[in-house]
Amino acid sequence: MSSKAQILAAVLANQPAKLPQPVFEPFSPQGENNLDVFVKTAKGIGSSLHFFSGMQEVKDLITSSFSVGRIISPLAELSDIAETDFADVDAHTLEDVELGVFKAHFGVAENSALWVTEDLLGKRVSPFICQHLMLLVNKTAILQNMHQAYDSIGAADYDFGTFIAGPSKTADIEQSLVLGAHGPRSLVIVVLG
Repeated sequence: MSSKAQILAAVLANQPAKLPQPVFEPFSPQGENNLDVFVKTAKGIGSSLHFFSGMQEVKDLITSSFSVGRIISPLAELSDIAETDFADVDAHTLEDVELGVFKAHFGVAENSALWVTEDLLGKRVSPFICQHLMLLVNKTAILQNMHQAYDSIGAADYDFGTFIAGPSKTADIEQSLVLGAHGPRSLVIVVLG
């Protein structure tokens, strides 16, 4: 028997008894409202938030804040103020988009991440190439933590999905935080309902 085989046999013979895998309950802060935590976290990482009851208020915000520049959105409700048919265009033609407006499936309170999939984006690159990003989420679709988020998307069928939290940022240069470093300069979250 080689020395390698002797070592492996000794390791195998000296294994601890097998125990069942422990069950961990997800951390859940008591008494905190998911929406309140979501708002606090989103503001803390540089997002701006608005609470609206319907799409007309969203349109009013867009026309008052983003009146100059190209606006894209796959949402039919915004067809009078935004390009809605861009799914089949070359992604390079989206380089001059000022604002992208999209719905999110849900948000996560603990990190203010919003889950979007390709079917809500029109084109995969669209939330990353625009100068400013607006994501709409229903106030009843705010989950408490990432455990619940992964439980929610675990069996879902999608080609591409991503969590988006806050505007892009970096702090690599001279230990200074820079927003909008390699993606949208701002993230506007609209909580509907």
